[in-house]
Amino acid sequence: MHPGAISWWEMLIRLVLAAIIGVVIGWNPQRAHKPAGVRTHVMVSLGSALIMMISLELFLRYSELSRNIDPGRIAAQVVTGIGFIGAGTIIRAEGGLVRGLTTAASVWAVAGIGLACGAGMYMLAGMGTTVAVVALAMVNYLLRMKKRFKKSSGKKD
Repeated sequence: MHPGAISWWEMLIRLVLAAIIGVVIGWNPQRAHKPAGVRTHVMVSLGSALIMMISLELFLRYSELSRNIDPGRIAAQVVTGIGFIGAGTIIRAEGGLVRGLTTAASVWAVAGIGLACGAGMYMLAGMGTTVAVVALAMVNYLLRMKKRFKKSSGKKD
């Protein structure tokens, strides 16, 4: 192992944490039968963590040989590349109604959380997961309350 290398155990912890976070965040769209559920979120988070660790390892191994090595360069491509997967979850239904934006956004967010896991930023990954899960749950709750209110008052959209 080279100086500053990430240990095998640390790599495993980062990957497992990223996968767990993918399950936690992916559970909400899975229950709602959205196109990107648990499996998609796990793979995006896991892949993002893996890419981040590759970026860091390349930097740790070769930074003495070249000053042009930037550990954020490869990881930055996750942010733009995940848009391709997110776009696949967005559907234009009849009447011009657009669906799947929240699912696409959660896939994008889980990619960022996966990058945090890969970088070993556990507190940031945990806070990001907590805020994402709470925000999704609160919005779902508010939408259910809105439907109940409309039903009870007899109002229609």
